[in-house]
Amino acid sequence: MPMMKSAIYVLCSAFLFLTQGLGMNLALANLNQLQGSLSATSVEAAWLSAAYMAPNVSLSIALVKIRAQYGLRRFAEIGIVGFVIVSLMNVFVSDLHSAIVVRFISGIAAAPMSTLGFLYMLEAFPPARKLTTGLALALTCTTISAPITRLISPALIEYGQWHGLYLMEMALALIALPVIYLLPLTPVPHAKVIQRLDILSYLLVAFSFGCLAVVLSMGRLYWWFEAPWLGVLLAVSIAALTAVVLIELNRAVPLIDMRWLASKEVVHFTAVLLIFRLVASEQSAIATNFYQQIGLQFEQVATLYWIILAAAIAGGLLCAVLMSPQHSERVHMLALGLLATGAYLDSQASSLTRPEQMYVSQAMIAAGTALFLPPAMASGFRAALAKGPSYILSFFVVFLFTQNIGSLIGSAAFGTFVTIREKFHSNILAEQIVLSNPLVAQRINQLAAAYGRVVGDRTLLNGEGAVLLSQQITREAYILAYNDAFLLDAMIALGALVGLLVHMSYKWFAQRLAGPPLRTAL
Repeated sequence: MPMMKSAIYVLCSAFLFLTQGLGMNLALANLNQLQGSLSATSVEAAWLSAAYMAPNVSLSIALVKIRAQYGLRRFAEIGIVGFVIVSLMNVFVSDLHSAIVVRFISGIAAAPMSTLGFLYMLEAFPPARKLTTGLALALTCTTISAPITRLISPALIEYGQWHGLYLMEMALALIALPVIYLLPLTPVPHAKVIQRLDILSYLLVAFSFGCLAVVLSMGRLYWWFEAPWLGVLLAVSIAALTAVVLIELNRAVPLIDMRWLASKEVVHFTAVLLIFRLVASEQSAIATNFYQQIGLQFEQVATLYWIILAAAIAGGLLCAVLMSPQHSERVHMLALGLLATGAYLDSQASSLTRPEQMYVSQAMIAAGTALFLPPAMASGFRAALAKGPSYILSFFVVFLFTQNIGSLIGSAAFGTFVTIREKFHSNILAEQIVLSNPLVAQRINQLAAAYGRVVGDRTLLNGEGAVLLSQQITREAYILAYNDAFLLDAMIALGALVGLLVHMSYKWFAQRLAGPPLRTAL
């Protein structure tokens, strides 16, 4: 393929990833700002994210077979038309209920867009470089939409709240429509591959993953043991997944090869990806909420998100250069080292920390995230191809579970951890706040002085001072809790790095003990 045409396919892929990523992140990044225009509480607004993720986490599994049976061209055209239609539906959103319905449909329509992004990126490269350079650049493009969303959101929110945000998505979708039609993908042979039991198995998988996505999205907001329906959804999710396992184990040609998924190599691969997704969620699940906790607005962290964007692109380009089977473990070492160091640096934050103090640490985390995933996915994809084309869909199940459900697990786990640690630190700090302490009394008087001109009653004035001091204690407790979360993330990354070094050392010693291969004389 000529270089100019390859560059066009790469740009088209990046554009499709950006279109899909903005559609997913615009609401998620602006839940607090959208509450007013949708007349919703913070918990109610969180249903926008849950409604989007419920169908989206599993739909790519079905698309693999749909694409194989009906062809790439038809798949691409129908996928982009569906996305455009759903984007237009955002114009008619007027309240929370309509927004949740549109977000659910958007989650369905967005799944083909990420698949098209991958296909257009791989189209730009020859077969020898598809699983190296092509895969690295495609996965890098999946990481850039989050910082870009943070950069453009303030202007869009100011322009028109919900409609301002999604007019942008609609415009990008309309631009993508002629691009898909004018820049076709290379057609591949297609055949009838969808069986009746495939439909039942997929519906059960989709139902299970959807229920699990809702539980993980809403669990820490309703609190895990306080809302009975969370337990019911989780039980139903497990039951549906168990039914899938029983069905697939008794099929001659299964949709998902459960025996292969239970093999030692695949379990190890799944654990590696889950640990990575847990560590990589530091930036979205911990750092972003930390900025909000200390009162930073989008405009104040704009430079930080530019640095994160640049670091992610740099990490992806470096990974594209280093992508080869013999370098994968070294790339993982570098990525885990960056993630562990960046998270540890963030764990030293205080109420006086500002974005400038987190430039280096967040850049390290962004680069480490971009470096880790491509080699891992390439090795897993090669292992699936070695077993046969029918195993590719089983590999996609592992990948989607670890990345989509894994990201929700990371957000839920760290969010719950921060809540628990905040209560712990609040109790310790509150024990030290007694009015008999002259420093505490002096602090209350200083804080109460702000109301001295409007409140004449001394008792009420001291009460206002005590309220302000309580707010400061809560803020400091949250900062300590976020520091604990940063430190926990660093410890997980460091533990993974130590495990990788032990694994590499074991392989090296095993090879040395085995000695060089014997050569037979002719």
